[in-house]
Formats: sequence, C-alpha cells, structure tokens
Amino acid sequence: MHFVFEKKNVVAVVLLLLAAVLHAQEPVFRLRDLDNQWQEYADLKGNKLTVVDFWATWCQPCVRSIPLLNKMAAEYTDKGVSFIGVSIDGPRNQSKILPFIHSMGVTYPVLRDVNSELMSELGVTAVPTLIVFGSDGEQLYFHEGFRPGDEAIIQKHIEKFLSD
Repeated sequence: MHFVFEKKNVVAVVLLLLAAVLHAQEPVFRLRDLDNQWQEYADLKGNKLTVVDFWATWCQPCVRSIPLLNKMAAEYTDKGVSFIGVSIDGPRNQSKILPFIHSMGVTYPVLRDVNSELMSELGVTAVPTLIVFGSDGEQLYFHEGFRPGDEAIIQKHIEKFLSD
C-alpha cells in the first residue's frame, strides 16, 4: 500500500492537532460547591482572568494565603478577574470546610475536589497552589506554596496579565 501526502493535507492535519492541544489547555471541569450543587468552570471564569487556588483546611500556608487572596478577589472582581477556591479536603474533613470558609470571610466560590482528580489533571502536587488562566483558558501562571510576600508576586503577575 502506498500513501501520498499532499502538503496541504499535512498542514491541515497539523492544524487540527494543534487546535486539539490548545483546546486541551482550557480547564473544563465540573465540581460540587459547598451547597452540593454542580458548578462548571465555564460559568465561574472571569472575563479576563481566572485565579484557581487549591487549598485544604489542614494546610497552614493556605490559612495564611486565603485572607490575602480574598482581598485580591475583592479588588479585581470589577476588572474581569474571578477567583475560585478548590478545597482538596477528603471525606473526613468535609464538615470543616464551610466553617473554615466563614471564619476566613471568603467571598468567592469554593468548590470541592474530594478525590483530587482536578488537582491531578492540572498537575498540582501540593497545597496551596494557585493557577492563573487567561480568558481563553491558557495557563498563564503557576504558583506553588505560600510565604509572606508571595501575595505581592501574585498581584504583580495579575496586573501584568491585565495590562497585556
């Protein structure tokens, strides 16, 4: 058997594969919120940027970062930036999430990734981990861990992406 590939056919195949790879970058997920309702990324994402923060109630760096992220969320909501918290607490800690969120004064949506499936899908291996996505779903920034001063670094990146 002999196959003949015309240049235009090869280009078309490459473009289709490239489109599939680029589309695969867009996070497409559906998780339950704290009211046990399904929420989809597409309905929660920002017009310009979406900040997804993976955390857990038992994570001390998360406890330090969440109030600062909450302040950022309040500051950037009117600029087209949405924040989404993703708790990776397991089944035994589910009852702690809502009181924790209330005590932290979190105003942005919080979803539950009980089995860490989304965490794995996005290549997150530790908490806290924050990912900034562009309006097209492209991952623009990945920040693992949290130390005092990291909030300024994160804010600097958000400002940069908003001005691009």
